[in-house]
Amino acid sequence: MDLKTASALRRLRLVSVPEGISWIVLAVCTVIKYTVASGFNVAPVLGPIHGVLFVLYVIFCLDAWNRAKWSFRTGALYLAYSVIPGGGFIAERKLKREAESAVIASRARREGIVGA
Repeated sequence: MDLKTASALRRLRLVSVPEGISWIVLAVCTVIKYTVASGFNVAPVLGPIHGVLFVLYVIFCLDAWNRAKWSFRTGALYLAYSVIPGGGFIAERKLKREAESAVIASRARREGIVGA
């Protein structure tokens, strides 16, 4: 894995958790607004924050898709994680495992281990 691909995957990993958190918090606050407290409205503040994080996630996901040469299924799956509650956490976990596997494979190639 080259440096630009690793950077693209790292950027996607770094934005996925805050995007997931903002999605869940916005959903919870919307439910509270319409059920418990009608005067409770954080959407004017939290909405734009979540919007920026969502746009960043999509941009970083498309960049990672292009650089990592993901299949259509893999790229579409990572994009789908941005619209399901908690999907950012799943994406971060999968990207972390992928990065760890790449490091292990790189070390194995350096040490000349067969099958890496």
